[in-house]
Amino acid sequence: MNNNLSHLNQAGEVHMVDVGDRQPTRREAHAQGTITMQADTLDLIRRGETPKGDLLATARIAAIQAAKRTWELIPLCHPLPLSGMDVSIATDADLPGLVLSCRCRTTGQTGVEMEAMTAVSIGLLTLYDMLKAVDPGMTIGAIQLMHKDGGRNGVWTR
Repeated sequence: MNNNLSHLNQAGEVHMVDVGDRQPTRREAHAQGTITMQADTLDLIRRGETPKGDLLATARIAAIQAAKRTWELIPLCHPLPLSGMDVSIATDADLPGLVLSCRCRTTGQTGVEMEAMTAVSIGLLTLYDMLKAVDPGMTIGAIQLMHKDGGRNGVWTR
């Protein structure tokens, strides 16, 4: 594990890391999270009978918007030009619930882990918002980085 706290300067003060001297490289990050719910709620989703319409499309759009604006939400994040992003939402009867996954890609001087994690978080919150009238006891959980590639630390997989 890298114990270099790069967001602290020599005086121990928080600052934004200067990545200007780094060579741009291709970078990718994959994150995912879950939302658990009552089995009846999952059945409504499968039948396309949720009261607020196409919640899966809305959650995918919310996730994409969130990734593009991560630098505005998370202090010290750099604004990144995303070259690509895939958002998928799968049903999981064992939860019961949904698994939301996001893969973000860029060619740049810093990684896209926070963009992928922010996309998953906001996508799951959007699902909750669109279903809360039906099932207010839903639980969002297990938001985690699954894989990253690129940069000086190379490949990491959960």
